[in-house]
Amino acid sequence: MPERETIERARAREGKSPSTQAGEFVREEMHHIREGKHGAASTKQAIAIGLSKARRSGVKLSPPRRGKTSASTRQKAESDFRKGQSHSRRTPSSRRSRATSNALKRKGHSAASHASLSKQARTAARNRGSSSRRSAARKASRTRKHARGQQESNQSILATRKEHRKAQP
Repeated sequence: MPERETIERARAREGKSPSTQAGEFVREEMHHIREGKHGAASTKQAIAIGLSKARRSGVKLSPPRRGKTSASTRQKAESDFRKGQSHSRRTPSSRRSRATSNALKRKGHSAASHASLSKQARTAARNRGSSSRRSAARKASRTRKHARGQQESNQSILATRKEHRKAQP
């Protein structure tokens, strides 16, 4: 069950892309592993747990398309998505929850280390095309707050320069 704080943080990102909202749940998962609440077999598993929690919490993150992942992964993502979109009041099986928690507690904690996260990011990026990476980087630089402020200050500098040039004889 995601923490209330995470759900609120994800809700604050409403209006942004679902992957941005889901990122909050992945972030929470990494914190859980780092603080020793449980472990994960790999960084990929830790991310998958976070995405699953996001889908189950109602984030409109669509399941992966055919050919992207295995059939079982896609089915799990589809069931998580359906569960998040329907507001059923069924309580989860305590026995199953306990079994999952105990299994994760036996796993290591290096899955959330900075090194393994950066390694995962690099391998994920390598699987994408160069043009896809380039466009993502450009979009990131456009949407970054600092960059937006920088653009505005650059424009004001240029405007000031124009005024000074006009003023010179």
